[in-house]
Amino acid sequence: MTVPVTIDVGAAALHGDLTLPADATGLVVLAADSDNSRSVPRVQALARTFQDFRFGTLLFDLLVPDEEADVDLLTRRLLHVLDDLTRRDATANLPLGLFAASAGAAAALAAAAAWPEEVYAVVASGGRPDLAADALPRVTAPTLLIVGGKDPDAQRVNEESAQRLGGPSEVKLVTGATARFEEPGTLEEVAELAASWFTQHLV
Repeated sequence: MTVPVTIDVGAAALHGDLTLPADATGLVVLAADSDNSRSVPRVQALARTFQDFRFGTLLFDLLVPDEEADVDLLTRRLLHVLDDLTRRDATANLPLGLFAASAGAAAALAAAAAWPEEVYAVVASGGRPDLAADALPRVTAPTLLIVGGKDPDAQRVNEESAQRLGGPSEVKLVTGATARFEEPGTLEEVAELAASWFTQHLV
């Protein structure tokens, strides 16, 4: 069952879609650095894969129209979202994982660094973890960085960032994929890698 969620973060009201399978073993927050990503078919496909692995999902837009992605702003808002989830009866006892891309990946890592007792695992797909800067050594949550095999610059950035993380991490290459994983089968591989990571660590 999917229900709409609205969270007041002071300057804005953020909107999301919360889906909780009856046998959910954890909750994955798909944190997007845009204002309308939760309606994108690719994002919904990722969420369905996570649900197939018995995870609840929250598709959430961290920006409202006409705002630009700023890592500090995204991080603050993501922390608001996480705080809200810990207060809801339906989600308070579910271990939380974060899935993000692009600048949202840096916000997810910064949030994990700020709230290590609540964030159990992080997956970044085609992300910019380097933008989390000084927060990286404070990230203790197991972190998976997924990179397109045809994106050598992103591979270098992600590998360098992984070395700075304070907890266990892996960098996985998706063969034949460019930065956005638009090639046939590559997004499905991202979803499987991420779901497997959460299965290992959302316990």
